[in-house]
Amino acid sequence: MLPLLLASSSTYRRELLSRLRLPFVCSSPDIDESHRPDESAIELVKRLAEQKARALADSHPAHLIIGSDQVAVLGERIIGKPHTFENAREQLMAASGASVTFLTGLALLNSQTGHCQVDCVPFTVHMRVLDQARVERYLRAEQPYDCAGSFKAEGLGVSLFQSTEGPDATSLIGLPLIRLIDMLLAEGVQIP
Repeated sequence: MLPLLLASSSTYRRELLSRLRLPFVCSSPDIDESHRPDESAIELVKRLAEQKARALADSHPAHLIIGSDQVAVLGERIIGKPHTFENAREQLMAASGASVTFLTGLALLNSQTGHCQVDCVPFTVHMRVLDQARVERYLRAEQPYDCAGSFKAEGLGVSLFQSTEGPDATSLIGLPLIRLIDMLLAEGVQIP
C-alpha cells in the first residue's frame, strides 16, 4: 500500500481519519481557497479538495493523498467559518428553524499514477428554532468560531439540531469516511 497523506492541518479531519486505523501523515497545502465567480458550492468544494491533494503531489510522489474541503449552505448563501462571536451569533440566528446543508468535497489522489477520485458528499442539518439567549449560551460554552455553520456537531452543537439527514454523518465533521473507504478500496487498500 502506498503511504497515506492527509492534506490538511485540521484536527477534526485527523481524528476522523485515525478511526480507520491506517498509518498516515499530515501536511498542510498552501492553496488559494477563493470562491470563483459563477462557481457553485459543489464545484467549489470539489475543486478545492482536488487542489489540496495535488498541491502536495510533487513533494510526496508515491502517496495516496487525501484532500477535503467543506462549506455550509443556508438557502442559496455559502456560509463559512465565523471567526468571531458576533458572526457566529448572526449565522446561528439566520439558521434558526431552517436547514443548513454541508457540502464536503473529497479527493483521493494517487500521486504515483496521477489518478484522482473526486466527489462531494452532502449532509443536511435541520435546526431547532433558536432564541438569542440560547445561541449566546452555546457560543460561550463551545466557541465554534473555526467551524463552518458556527457549531460543532461532535460536541454540544448537536443540542441545536432538530434532525439530520445524509449518507455519511462523518461528512458533517469534515471528512466523509464512508466515501473515503470506497475510494481507498478502489486503490487496493484493505480496510480493515
